Amino acid sequence: MLAEAKSGEVHPKEDNPGKSRRDDREADKPTVIETLGDQVRSRLIENVGSELIDSDLDQDELRKRVSEELEQLIESERLPLTSKERTQMVLAVTGDLMGLGPLEPLLEDIDVSEVMVNGTDAIYVERHGRIVLTDVRFRTEKHLRQVIDRIVASVGRRVDETSPMVDARLSDGSRVNAIIPPLAVDGSTLTIRKFSATGLDADDLVSRGALSRAAVDVLQGMVEGSLNILVAGGTGTGKTTFLNMLSGFIPSHERIVTIEDAVELRLRQRHVIRLECRPANIEGKGEVGIRDLVRNSLRMRPDRVIIGECRGAEALDMLQAMNTGHDGSLTTLHANSPRDALARIETMVMFAGFDLPTRAIREQMASAIDIVVHLERLPDGRRAVASITEVIGMESDQITLNELFALHYDSTAPNRADGSPSGPTLRSTGIRPYCSDTLANRGVVFDASLFEASPW
Repeated sequence: MLAEAKSGEVHPKEDNPGKSRRDDREADKPTVIETLGDQVRSRLIENVGSELIDSDLDQDELRKRVSEELEQLIESERLPLTSKERTQMVLAVTGDLMGLGPLEPLLEDIDVSEVMVNGTDAIYVERHGRIVLTDVRFRTEKHLRQVIDRIVASVGRRVDETSPMVDARLSDGSRVNAIIPPLAVDGSTLTIRKFSATGLDADDLVSRGALSRAAVDVLQGMVEGSLNILVAGGTGTGKTTFLNMLSGFIPSHERIVTIEDAVELRLRQRHVIRLECRPANIEGKGEVGIRDLVRNSLRMRPDRVIIGECRGAEALDMLQAMNTGHDGSLTTLHANSPRDALARIETMVMFAGFDLPTRAIREQMASAIDIVVHLERLPDGRRAVASITEVIGMESDQITLNELFALHYDSTAPNRADGSPSGPTLRSTGIRPYCSDTLANRGVVFDASLFEASPW
């Protein structure tokens, strides 16, 4: 029979805020579930270990098989567990052997949008735009590394001392970044940005106050009319979510090629070709970057090219694609404003290694990019469209912009149902888009009321 753990052992509370959680927990003794769980885990591996590494077995069936074996093992050994502790142990052990260990409950929580693992014993989550510390932890650094290895191996990538940083994804499309020692000084760090199981459409974003109904109608017309749109914003502002929403407006008969560092986009159309970068192998060879994929995509007869994120020399190839018949292309990048987004593209084009005059680069951008949508994270944690700006052309050596919609703070607006401030709203500036004639020639005509100036 398995050895019984002492039921009186608990984790002490953190009395001294200045003292690190790691220092406190290193002195802690394991809980009942942890002690018995380690022993049950060993017995379980003896019983079904060969099945765990059988790639022919369906994962759902294997998970069910492991859960049933655990229940029988707990019952036969008469372990001193309450019904709640029993359920917790089954979830914990199953997660350790097949899933993401202690992170499983966090990823199943629909209110959690991001999970941040800062070593073994400091795990944070983002709920409703706020970052909070959880009481979840990994047993050891080795335990954490096993989970990281399981994630990256599932997408054919690796992380080790020679390649200590990696971007990957979960089976549901959630974005994963991991960095391990020696680069991560205090232990392995794992960041998981969850994706909604169903994805957010335009109605969802309107109901959440991310943009207005008028702005949705305008953006839908611009996508259907094949304008080139750049989605910009800071980290965690929802650029990929917004790009997914915009892609839903692309007509279903068009051929779309998506290019990403790690696959995250979920297009609803059927005629979609998804391309993903490949890192170098252990010998430092075989790398295929975004720029290689962009150049190759132009030989695939795409109607539209969608680049998940533009962050380097591929900006030049993207502009060339937009200027050579691939209208309606979409991409995202990090920037603090529409003007900054164009400045970043200018800088990234210089990474390509060509000694191009600044004016020539700006003329390429002014000709290629039609619309810049800028996103922000608001003080209340909400993500919202802060600006929809049209690129008009060149005036002297500067790119001319027209802001069509802007975020407006109205102190007189009534509070929300829960009593919190209503927050800013996206409103028309009263400027009619310069591209209206181009869109009309493509069969897209806007109602003039969409651009009526709102009271400020």
